[in-house]
Amino acid sequence: MSEQIKVGITHGDINGVGYEILLKTFADERMQELFIPVIYGSSKSASYHRKVLDHSPVSFHIINHVDECSPGKINLLNCVKEEVRIELGTATAEAGESAFIALDNAARDLAAKKIDVLVTLPINKDTIQNDKFHFPGHTEFLQDRFAENNKALMILASNSLRIALVTTHIPLAEVSEKISKDLITEKLSTLNFSLKRDFRIETPRIAVLGLNPHAGENGLLGQEELRIIAPAVKEAQDAGILCAGPFAADGFFGTGRYREFDAVLAMYHDQGLVPFKTIAMDSGVNFTAGLPIVRTSPDHGTAYDIAGQNKASEESFRQAIYMAIDIFNNRRDYDEAGENPLRKMFFDRGKDDVRLDLTEEEEEA
Repeated sequence: MSEQIKVGITHGDINGVGYEILLKTFADERMQELFIPVIYGSSKSASYHRKVLDHSPVSFHIINHVDECSPGKINLLNCVKEEVRIELGTATAEAGESAFIALDNAARDLAAKKIDVLVTLPINKDTIQNDKFHFPGHTEFLQDRFAENNKALMILASNSLRIALVTTHIPLAEVSEKISKDLITEKLSTLNFSLKRDFRIETPRIAVLGLNPHAGENGLLGQEELRIIAPAVKEAQDAGILCAGPFAADGFFGTGRYREFDAVLAMYHDQGLVPFKTIAMDSGVNFTAGLPIVRTSPDHGTAYDIAGQNKASEESFRQAIYMAIDIFNNRRDYDEAGENPLRKMFFDRGKDDVRLDLTEEEEEA
C-alpha cells in the first residue's frame, strides 16, 4: 500500500464558516482513510466551534509539530496558541492575525515537504494584511513564496467547467491597462500545461473570452480584442496550443458553448467567477496552477452572514481536498512517465534492405 498523502489545511478566518465546514467534512470518518489531515489552527478555536455546532462528533489529535501527526486521526497542529476572541460574523484584526499564523506555518512545512499539498479555508483579505502579508489573496502570497521564476494562475474548476483568469484581484478600472498580448499568451501556456499535467487532458481545448461587450463588435465597442486578445490567440495557436476566441462572454455561457472546451480563459475576476459560481457554486474549487506546489481551496469566502448558524455547505471544501490529492497524483504520474522515455527508434536506410534498427548508436571515440 502506498504511503498516504499528507494534506495540510489552514483554518482561515475563525469568525467565518471555516471550522464549520471542516467539522462537517471530518464527521465522515471515511475521510481520514484517504489521507492524513494536518489542520493548522487553534485547539481553542476548534473547541469553540464544536460547541456552536452542538456536540460535533469530531475528535482532534492535538500536535505541536507536523512530525507528530498520525494516520487515521484528525491532526490539529496547534500553531495559534494564544487565546483568540471569536466574534462570529465579524471582521477582526485578531482573526486576521490567527489566519496568517496558520498560513505562514503551513507554507513553511509545504516548502520543507513535510506536507504534500495545501488546502486553504477562506480568509478575510483585509484583516489578514500585515508586514509579512501584503497581498490581495492566497494566490499572490503563494506566488511570492513558491514562484521559482514561474507565475501563478488561478483556475476555478468543477466536473463540468474550468475557468482561468488573466487578471485576478485588481480593480475593474485597471483591467484594460493590465492585459497585454504577452500576458495572455503566458497565461494560455500555463493553462495548457496545467491541463495536461494536473488534469491529465492529453490535447486540451481552450476558449478565450473577449474583454468588451460583444467581444468589441469589430472595434466599435473597444479595441482590446483586435489589438491584444486576437493576436495573443494567434500566437498561442502558432505555438501549438489548441485555443479559439475571443468570444463574447454572455453568449458563450448563455448558449452553453463552454461545454465544447476543456477550459476557458477569462480576462478579469468577475467575468470568470460569476458564471462559474452560477454553474458550480457548491462543488467548485479554486486551484493555484503554475507553481511547484499544489494548493486548492473551496470556492467561497468567509460567509460571515451565516457563520455559526449551521447553514454552510461543506461540499466545496470536500471537493478541494479530493482535487488536491488527484492533482498531486497526476503530477507524479505525469513526471514519472517523462523521466525515462524509450530511446528513439530510427530506420537505417544505409543498407540494401530497409529495416527497423533498435541498436544503440556507437559513442564517438
